[in-house]
Amino acid sequence: MSENKKQQSNNLERRDLLKGLATVPVFGLFLAELWRKISRDAEKKSNILSGLVQDDSAPAIIKGLSDSKHLNIGIIGYGGRGGHLVRGAGFATTGWTDTAAKNARENKLDKQFQTFMDQEDLNCSLVGVCDLFDVRAEQGLDASQNEVRPGGKPKKTATRYRHYKDLLANDDIDAVIIATPDHWHSRITIDAARAGKHVYCEKGLTRTFDETIEVYDVVKETGITFQLGHQNRQVEANEKARQIVQQGLLGKINLVELTTNRNSPWGAWVWGIHPKGNAQTIDWDTFQEPAPNKIPFGEEALKRFFRWRCWFDYGTGLSGDLLSHDFDAVNQIMDLGIPKYSSSTGGIYFYKDGRDVPDVWNATFEYPDKDLTVLYSASLSSNEPRGNRIMGHDATMQMGGQSGGGSVHGFIVTADPYSTQYKDRLEQGIINSKYPIYTYSPGSKQIDGVTSATSKYFANKGLLYTYREGKRVDATHLHIKDWLDSIRSGGQPRCNIEVALHEGVACHMATESYLTGRRIEWDPVNRKLI
Repeated sequence: MSENKKQQSNNLERRDLLKGLATVPVFGLFLAELWRKISRDAEKKSNILSGLVQDDSAPAIIKGLSDSKHLNIGIIGYGGRGGHLVRGAGFATTGWTDTAAKNARENKLDKQFQTFMDQEDLNCSLVGVCDLFDVRAEQGLDASQNEVRPGGKPKKTATRYRHYKDLLANDDIDAVIIATPDHWHSRITIDAARAGKHVYCEKGLTRTFDETIEVYDVVKETGITFQLGHQNRQVEANEKARQIVQQGLLGKINLVELTTNRNSPWGAWVWGIHPKGNAQTIDWDTFQEPAPNKIPFGEEALKRFFRWRCWFDYGTGLSGDLLSHDFDAVNQIMDLGIPKYSSSTGGIYFYKDGRDVPDVWNATFEYPDKDLTVLYSASLSSNEPRGNRIMGHDATMQMGGQSGGGSVHGFIVTADPYSTQYKDRLEQGIINSKYPIYTYSPGSKQIDGVTSATSKYFANKGLLYTYREGKRVDATHLHIKDWLDSIRSGGQPRCNIEVALHEGVACHMATESYLTGRRIEWDPVNRKLI
């Protein structure tokens, strides 16, 4: 609703109420005067608070790409996340579309299928699929030719490749999406860049710190278009939060708190073992090729193949999987860069299942030059929604959690009772430190059918979808679009290799501290951890 229409509506409501009160003698006069006072106070506050935030750079609505250069893409690693990334490009399996359509028919609040069908045609084709598990490879092939999809140009079923190097050797493929476990990220990214392929790589960037530096150097050397898989870069609320911070509305910021809370086996990466997983359908030897420790195929190998995030041999634990999203979001909002120091502690306190990554973990990141500390706290055995907080001298921004502004995609700003900037307004009663002075909740009027605990967690982090001009859009779709747009234009995507380096180094600093039991320092001159 426009401001003029909203004002007209408010005037009509006040006029109608006053007319009604006028028919009540004496008491009606009292109520009418009270209503006028409340209206004047509300309007006064509204005018003051609306002036605090300058709306100057909200993300634009999606533009069409029908006349742009057609691109052929390949997917390397078609698991759960790989499937979502490919859907973001416009390709979904018949099983997924059938189920999503059925859910939408049975539950009008379930918007997943409609959101997919409303996606823009990104003018690309899925022509290559590589996965070490036959079942997943077949799913990727199915997605490549499913005609229900709204995006892509169907030509024929994609080609299945047993090894990623064979896919990279196909000159018809312009770009690749890498959604393998973390221990394969650096090898495939480097080989793809040297083969002239543009790369979208899922987070975490790499399994080790040294790999991060190597990937950065090769991407810069080859000049390919690189996008790291932090779709939160497309979230509208983060852009609005950035404006507020840049305008100084929080005052001097000295402390940021980031949190993760999950309380389910799935949320702790105890994923199901596929019934068709065996030595004939899984290429285990290739899977563990880059891993520092090798084991023969068997029951333990099956656990590690399907639950790889539970071991540092293949993944990066809480740091690379969950902290990385929140760190990148606050880096987007505040331009943090790489911290000077990091320390972390934690342990395996709940899931005694043979894993070696912690299920409770805390990390600190220190920025002496910014007079700032960033705290991260995670538990995989409690679902208490704490959200994230940016704390300034004048106000605090709460994102998500129990008081996250009425929307999983928004935030609230509350003035500090001892604020210098808002001192006069606080004393006049125009601002009350117990209530938000600014609320950003673009999807608050839209009810969603998200039900699972894990889906709700991702939704609360803004990792499932966002809003553009009131329209719900899959954040992953926007991130894929941003990457493809940048390939065509020669520009830089939102999570390019420069900001990817910040996330990669920061997360590895915290992991290294946990593994070594010491404080880690970043040496920017020699690009080393000391």
